[in-house]
Amino acid sequence: MAAVLACGPNAVLSHRSAAALWSLRPSGPTNIDVTAPGRTKHAHNGVTVHNVRHLHPRDRTTLDGIPVTSVHRTLLDYAELAAPNQLGWAFEAADRLDLLDLRAIEELCIRSAGRHGLKPLQALATEHRGPAPETRSELEGRFLALIRDAGLPEPSVNVLVAGFMVDFYWPSSRLVVELDGYAFHRSRRSFEADRAKDVQLQLAGCRVLRLTDRRLRTQPGATRDDVARALNPDDVARALNPDGAAPSDR
Repeated sequence: MAAVLACGPNAVLSHRSAAALWSLRPSGPTNIDVTAPGRTKHAHNGVTVHNVRHLHPRDRTTLDGIPVTSVHRTLLDYAELAAPNQLGWAFEAADRLDLLDLRAIEELCIRSAGRHGLKPLQALATEHRGPAPETRSELEGRFLALIRDAGLPEPSVNVLVAGFMVDFYWPSSRLVVELDGYAFHRSRRSFEADRAKDVQLQLAGCRVLRLTDRRLRTQPGATRDDVARALNPDDVARALNPDGAAPSDR
């Protein structure tokens, strides 16, 4: 707060320091970043001042009593200083904290033409947006098609196991597969309920695989292989070779 006050009445915390205040990155032993609109130059020990002609009202707010750039402006500023993986972690942190608004990012990018951080920030926003979300039935259909195309044993679908409704279940393998569509599992309540459910299923002797809609869409081969490895080998062999004898137990 002292650094912001020292840089004028319209100054705000920004860049790395704003990212730390927003809990998007840990605080580090660096100078405090402050953005100061206007023509007046400021120089203070321990403070890195970023002078701008104008700061849009939507790009500033107050957090914990400290004037600071908005979370989206913070990501744009940070994109010009951070390594790609650091920016990715900050973007994911903003998502976990439910701070992201893709429309607000689009509007910010339009009014920030020429900024060096635009390209990496827009790439993350595009990846985050992804295709239109599938319904649960569409996800289940996609998964079943993957299993059938691979010739793997078919599971029971939407059945009760240990008192819980599960997406897919192979009784002889004691294997449960749950599909985590982003639209259905992004809230804190859903996250906690899913973990509690997993514990009870595991205590009942089941193994639980959670597969995300993105992984099912972008890594179908790896998804198929993971399920195949988790199934009873004899069941897999019988499904792949229905006319032959299953391998004997060793």
